[in-house]
Order: sequence, then C-alpha cells, then structure tokens
Amino acid sequence: MNLTVTVKQGSTQVEIYGQSYHVRGEGDPEYLLELARFVDVKMREIASQSAPTDPMRIAILAALNIADEFTRFREQKERATGLWMERTEELVERLGKTLTEPSKSSPS
Repeated sequence: MNLTVTVKQGSTQVEIYGQSYHVRGEGDPEYLLELARFVDVKMREIASQSAPTDPMRIAILAALNIADEFTRFREQKERATGLWMERTEELVERLGKTLTEPSKSSPS
C-alpha cells in the first residue's frame, strides 16, 4: 500500500481505499497521511472479513469499528484516572495524618 500526500494551498490530498480525498485544514500533512493510512487499513480489514463490497458500507463499518476502539480507550483512560485520583487522595490523607501526629520519638 503506497499512500502519498500532496499539499496544495492548505489542502492535503490523501488516498484511502483507492479514492483520493482533499482534506482542508491546519495541521501536519504527515499526520494526515498517518490518519489516512489508519483508516485505509481499517477499511481493508473490514473488506477482508465481511461480504459487503460497497465502499460506503465498508467505510461505515470501519468508522463504527474506530469509534468503538476510541470509546473503549476513553473509558479505560477515565477508569485509570479515577483510580489515580483515589490513590492520590489516600496518600494525601496519610501524609496529612503523619504530619499532624505527635512524634513518637520525642520525650514526654
């Protein structure tokens, strides 16, 4: 799979699943090429695993697959962030108790 990128006046041309697309917007053309490759690979995976031959159906199935991966990743990240927050709060609480307790080694 040879994907190329062409940049003209703020437009980047990429090829996905045999079709050329002009993408307008700010951003690194190499990043757009990476995204196009990712979508192209997903579409080719879907096409090789299923009966649909219509490129639009393959694109929709690839989009659903990518959305599922993204949603699962986001949920995993949110769970991890929540766990880190809980642990941080526990450590702050322990540290606070340790700093406010009278020293056991000091004479009475």
